Amino acid sequence: MKYARALAFAALAGATIISAGCSVARDQQSVGSYVDDAGITTAVKAKMAEDKSVSATAISVETLNGTVQLSGFAKSQAEKNQAEAIARNTKHVRDVRNSIVVRP
Repeated sequence: MKYARALAFAALAGATIISAGCSVARDQQSVGSYVDDAGITTAVKAKMAEDKSVSATAISVETLNGTVQLSGFAKSQAEKNQAEAIARNTKHVRDVRNSIVVRP
């Protein structure tokens, strides 16, 4: 009984590892760049949370290969511009795509 349980656990763990590896491969991104992108996303979000002129909860940040994608809603053009400036001035950011919609 213990052998069957251990075998089932090992199979489940193996399937999880394989599926996680495939998700990185599908996006044509290495594990290292995936980790770097996650760090960039975290840094941009942290800077936005510190800035009182930007609503960090209304703006989504995603990073792929050093390119930051901003989306969501801003209350003014100034807030949209500030969010982009924060992202551009974050270390290791290669490019910023600002798809934030201004909605007063």
